[in-house]
Amino acid sequence: MKSPLRLLLLIVIGCCSVSKVSAEELRLATFEVDASPRIGAPLAYDPTKEVTWPLSCRGVVLLGADKPIVLCTVDWIGVANDSNRLFRQKLAAAVGTTSDRVAVHTLHQHDAPRCDLGAAALLAKYDAEKQHYDVPFLRDVIDRAANAAAESIKQTNPVSSISIAAAEVHDVASNRRMLNEEGKVVITRYTACADPKIRSLPVGVIDPMLRLVAFYDGEKPLAVITTYATHPQSYYRTGGANPDFPGMARDQRQKETGVFHLHFNGAGGNIGAGKFNDGSHANRQVLADRVADSMRRAWESPTKQPISASDVAWKSVGVQLPAAAHLDGEALAATVADDKTPAALRVHAADKLSYFNSLQAGEKLNIGCLSIADTRILFLPGELFVEYQLAAQHMRPDKNVLMAAYGDYGPFYIGTRVAYWQGGYETSERATNVSLDVEQVLTTAMATLLDVPNTKVRPNDFTDTSGPGLPK
Repeated sequence: MKSPLRLLLLIVIGCCSVSKVSAEELRLATFEVDASPRIGAPLAYDPTKEVTWPLSCRGVVLLGADKPIVLCTVDWIGVANDSNRLFRQKLAAAVGTTSDRVAVHTLHQHDAPRCDLGAAALLAKYDAEKQHYDVPFLRDVIDRAANAAAESIKQTNPVSSISIAAAEVHDVASNRRMLNEEGKVVITRYTACADPKIRSLPVGVIDPMLRLVAFYDGEKPLAVITTYATHPQSYYRTGGANPDFPGMARDQRQKETGVFHLHFNGAGGNIGAGKFNDGSHANRQVLADRVADSMRRAWESPTKQPISASDVAWKSVGVQLPAAAHLDGEALAATVADDKTPAALRVHAADKLSYFNSLQAGEKLNIGCLSIADTRILFLPGELFVEYQLAAQHMRPDKNVLMAAYGDYGPFYIGTRVAYWQGGYETSERATNVSLDVEQVLTTAMATLLDVPNTKVRPNDFTDTSGPGLPK
């Protein structure tokens, strides 16, 4: 008969053995919380009149490959500067990892809240923040997401295999920047375009593919991640909070399959549905169905492969993006302080000043790369031009390369080097907070994460410089 002490030792040893096995096994957890604002709370441009389709904050936690990795998306227009750092820190603390192993991105639809607590604090000095930021709500969503992530890792699922697939999205994405014969932007084909002559212009430079990674426990699907590059607006400024057509497509697929679905907006800063969208309200569902159909086709044609924790890795680099010459801290502060400044310009100045202050404080943007066997998923900031996504794919043609943009929203639009010379809205003083030197910084970061430090590929190589001209 074993003594009580010996029995206790055997139990402890057995528990340690189980923990060791668990630590070497790739496991997955999912979490989700509602991110819909209350009636009357500010959306990006208007007060909330109703919630026409619930907004969500959702994520995946991967465990077993060193410290946990968290991938999170929020159905908001942007999470910027201090807010993005806080969000990542809270999620990291919740699952026992470090914030550099957490990615927080947004879908970027426009009938949705904005989140920049630094900008809100700047406006609060003049009692002007409540029109633009519901700070208690924003903090509550961040806290609830962290709590949900903490709960999720108490009951995880083993991952035995993954599937990788892609499908073309038909008649959704088109380039927004219409050039004249000299290669200058003469008109922006926004995501809703009523002019049939402008809609008739060529699609332009896009990435037409929706890409998918799915995780399985045996034959049981656990979660799916998709990426697709386009601005997600069909129409907006309605006061009705909604995730617009990509979020609708995601939710439709999750309902149809019963499988948790995490969707990231790719590098769609200069991409929108304008060629295929006249702005009619009926077209929102049409666009959602087209994206959902590509999700279905990718889902139904998977190639499964075994996976273990040793096949998964995370790398990240911190970068400071070069500030645009027009970022003037004193001028922005004066605009924020002036109560005669129109409300829209005042909050815009506060957003820019928040980014400027982050740069002055030496804060760096975190850029991450998730490696899963032969797949790489890059996580980048801002409203990134699609050429960065195309360049990343060409840097590693031997890998499946996916890209999620709209991480830290502080930089606003991020163009290619030549795009700043070409002009247009996206590279105007209003729209971008970074200079043309941003391309070199991000190219170096992407090449480092993709293990091609001496790459000759540049995003600039994929920018259209001739243009079709405008129809007579």
